[in-house]
Amino acid sequence: MDLRDEPHHDGSPLYLDDEAPALGSHVGVRVRTSTAQPTDAVWVRTVEDGEPFYEQCTVETVETVQTEETETVWWRGRVHVRNPVERYRFLVVRGDSFRWLNAAGVWDHDVTDAHDFTVSVYDAPPAWGRDAVVYQVFPDRFARSAAAAERPLPDWASPAAWHDDPIHEGPLTPLQLYGGDLDGITEHLDHVAEVGADTLYLTPVFPAESNHRYNASTFDEVDPLLGGDAAYRRLVDATHGRGWRILGDLTSNHTGDTHEWFRRAQVDPGSVERGFYFFDENGGHEGWKGHGTLPKLDHTDPALGERFRAVVARWLDFGLDGWRIDVANMTGRHEEVDIARDVAREIRRVSESHAVDPLVLAEHGHDATGDLPGDGWHGTMNYYGFSFPVWEWLHRTDRPVPSFGWPVDLPVRTGPQAFTAMRAFLASFGWRAVTASWNILGSHDTPRIRTVTGTADRQHAAAVLQFCLPGVPMVFAGDELGLEGTDGEDSRRTMPWAERAHWDTRTMAVYRRLADLRAGHPALRRGGLRWLRIEDDEVLFVREHPAGDVLVSVHRSGTPTDPDHPEAEELLHLAGDAGARIWLLPRRDVRS
Repeated sequence: MDLRDEPHHDGSPLYLDDEAPALGSHVGVRVRTSTAQPTDAVWVRTVEDGEPFYEQCTVETVETVQTEETETVWWRGRVHVRNPVERYRFLVVRGDSFRWLNAAGVWDHDVTDAHDFTVSVYDAPPAWGRDAVVYQVFPDRFARSAAAAERPLPDWASPAAWHDDPIHEGPLTPLQLYGGDLDGITEHLDHVAEVGADTLYLTPVFPAESNHRYNASTFDEVDPLLGGDAAYRRLVDATHGRGWRILGDLTSNHTGDTHEWFRRAQVDPGSVERGFYFFDENGGHEGWKGHGTLPKLDHTDPALGERFRAVVARWLDFGLDGWRIDVANMTGRHEEVDIARDVAREIRRVSESHAVDPLVLAEHGHDATGDLPGDGWHGTMNYYGFSFPVWEWLHRTDRPVPSFGWPVDLPVRTGPQAFTAMRAFLASFGWRAVTASWNILGSHDTPRIRTVTGTADRQHAAAVLQFCLPGVPMVFAGDELGLEGTDGEDSRRTMPWAERAHWDTRTMAVYRRLADLRAGHPALRRGGLRWLRIEDDEVLFVREHPAGDVLVSVHRSGTPTDPDHPEAEELLHLAGDAGARIWLLPRRDVRS
């Protein structure tokens, strides 16, 4: 599937003059076409107050590409930003026929507005959040300081030696405690630096009767098992001392059944906290996905809103730079109630009043379409728009792996199947939300990427996609060492600090090289995305930016082809049973 001559537009600086224009203004937009597919006219279609309007574009310039027989024609138009989130697409005319150009591609038939381009008047996500390389730490499994051995274990815990295998089935799964703590993380920040990350994301640190701590018993303090508030202070200060950022993890959808709010609600039906949860007439309560130990919060209650806003603010005042919000897709949704966007707006509003340029990112386990309009969550953990397509394209059939959230194992897809799905999901999110969302190859909830791909070479190919496609790479601690795990629980293996001699240093080097390339080339952080070729086993795309384009080829079963470009400077070449190549293409800025 050759796409290099298709008309193209996206939300990057080459194509959109202002990503956050004022309401009522006009913002300039550009479209590129090729003389290989002659175009007679281009119209931009906006939808204002629900009604379509058309404005004709004009030819701005014609660019000659020395290596091609064809020329690139740049068209300029404008979008009237009448609504806070303005939707637009392009009508590309040739003779007596036309095609639609929207964020999902080019179409020779009428399509719905679902994948139209969008531009938003709301403030853009923080620049640091889009430029980051995020490193995820599951505190119990990352590192244990000397002080950890002196802390008494709670009655619920089942102690484990550091190199024991995780229990990933049965009732002991959430109770197995390795004793990792916050000072252990602080002591190993040099390793995070070696990976090339500059943003630390920790899963919850509040007290809870589990190793994962998503069933908090309070939001008012840090778990003493992790070292308490004092250890958190040391970690936050050490992170900031390196010029990095640190993100917390907050469950907005539920608490634990040992939470102080829930206990008061249970014993006193007249308490303020009773309204924080969904109780029935028999005293039963709603739990997350039916789990009674995770009682669901009722965000229609004003008193809960006030209490929850105080939690958001309290830890930002402490020094956090933002939040990853757990189960954001279910927060504020219950049967006929849907105030999810209201909750998102409130969390962002409070965050922006208590921190400078905070990031507020949503966990969303499936389709985040409609949840990212620009005034709430900045982005999402991008499972459906990134993880699933990459897993399915690079998965080896001889290694069955359960899919995250599905009742079946991961399938294997061709390039057109996988990347057509990726394009559709990214189109539905909107360009700006995509650039702030996290590209995830694995997390504490999924199989490890090494287990999915089966080989180091295929994992390296996946990492190239993670660092080179639009979005923010999030590395789950241990992926850089090639750790394995068949499911989310099994993937929560401890970091093998005592076994450095046996580390997969080649994989570590690939991650560091990719992080350096991303930091050094604006195209990989802020550039557009133009797909050039999508085949069963190979994809070729270019990230376009005035400072220079970056061309990327990834092959899942061999060596990528040569770009045949005399000015291409090779930045990375990975060979093996899967391969990838990255080139820098100097360009002049053809914008007027």
